[in-house]
Amino acid sequence: MAQKREMNTSNEEAEQKLPRLNAGNQLFQDLDADNVSATEIESLCMRCHENGMTKLLLTRIPHFKSIIVMAFECPHCGFKNSEVQSGEAIQEKGHRYEVRCTTKADLNRQIVRNSSASVSFPEFEFTAPPATNSLLTTAEGLVTRFIEDLSLDQPQRKEAAPAVYQAIETLLDRLRGVLELPEDEEPGKAVTLVVDDPSGNSYVENLCTPHADPKMKISHYTRTKQQMIDLGMMSEGDGAEQAAEAEAATAPARTNAQKEMEAAEKVERAVRDAAENNEILMFPANCSSCNAPCDTRMQMVDIPHFQQVIIMSTTCDQCGYKSNEVKCGGAISTKGRRITLTLEDKDDLSRDILKSETSSFCVPEVDLDMFAGTMGGKFTTIEGLLRQAHDELDRRAPFFAGDSATAEKRDRFLRFLARLDAAANGDVLPLTLVLDDPMAHSYVQNIYAPDPDPNMVTEDYERSFEQNEELGLNDISVD
Repeated sequence: MAQKREMNTSNEEAEQKLPRLNAGNQLFQDLDADNVSATEIESLCMRCHENGMTKLLLTRIPHFKSIIVMAFECPHCGFKNSEVQSGEAIQEKGHRYEVRCTTKADLNRQIVRNSSASVSFPEFEFTAPPATNSLLTTAEGLVTRFIEDLSLDQPQRKEAAPAVYQAIETLLDRLRGVLELPEDEEPGKAVTLVVDDPSGNSYVENLCTPHADPKMKISHYTRTKQQMIDLGMMSEGDGAEQAAEAEAATAPARTNAQKEMEAAEKVERAVRDAAENNEILMFPANCSSCNAPCDTRMQMVDIPHFQQVIIMSTTCDQCGYKSNEVKCGGAISTKGRRITLTLEDKDDLSRDILKSETSSFCVPEVDLDMFAGTMGGKFTTIEGLLRQAHDELDRRAPFFAGDSATAEKRDRFLRFLARLDAAANGDVLPLTLVLDDPMAHSYVQNIYAPDPDPNMVTEDYERSFEQNEELGLNDISVD
């Protein structure tokens, strides 16, 4: 049996580097009207300058986001104030949604617009900057709000600035035309809606879930310096100071880079030593769901007829959240790889499968199509992969639960989940699993190894320019 060995870090250092909550406490509680737990803080009243009471409630709204509700009341002068702030963590990259609206159905798309998101219509050269608060609405609701805001001071503009008045009237006519899109697609009647959120916390409904929406394009990008300043991730002087320091002292920068490389090599050696001794490395972390303290376990595994991979697993004892992630090593493959497996009986569901974070997979018989990056890297069985896809879609797919979901959408989605669950149980056979990885870091167990598997076809293909661009390979210089 594998032994557990903690990383070479003392508990005191770990506590200093990784601030953790007390066991049993969750930072953001699920929204529950019968169990409201607010924190009370004595604070200064800005009207009478006596001490009042501020109540803080950190909660999660299902299928929306984590929020901080604040309410202040002064018993001396009776002053009251309340506000809501976003408690959502800033995502690793910014998100950009580009939707081609051609019919009235597209105007009914639900949209979560975070306060940091801008909305634009490229055809009109119109861009609405980030708002002061977040909003849950529809595409039609956004357009209606823009029309109302732009129309407010038109009578005064007509007298004071006729040219500006006429330009805004032209824009208003175009926006009103968006609300008059036809029921069915007609040539020349379409508009593009772009929601760009540097924080990555805005969402646009996919009308074709669980399939890809042909009218919507989602892209992820690295934030610019100005966007990081606007989000409060850095101050305005940070960039200039960093540039001056880098220019004045390149040697210390090289020293820091060398130290980072040495630290990475030290971790890699620790992982390899643990793998040779059949040990599991364990280090402290915080749960990504409830932020309670938990432990992450890591071990290097040698997959026969494939390569070595690092498996990381996290289990939270407080909320029950479980996750595992796989990191593949080795050189970047010159070609992508597509693996097609035909599952003929229930035993095929027990095959091991490694799905890297760059891999997409689909099961046409149950209309399952998961994009690259979905669910991260996983090392499990085919049954486990299908069940994880079922759980992720059931728990995290927005706009399919609550009062905002229509009965038709909810029933269609529930039927899809039922088919997916039946496939995981082996009740839908035969099945076809297609695993497409442009990095060729994914693997499906060959139960006939070293002989070829008659039910599995492996194809190597040349990556497209777009795939290389998305993977960042076009910018690599080997000179």
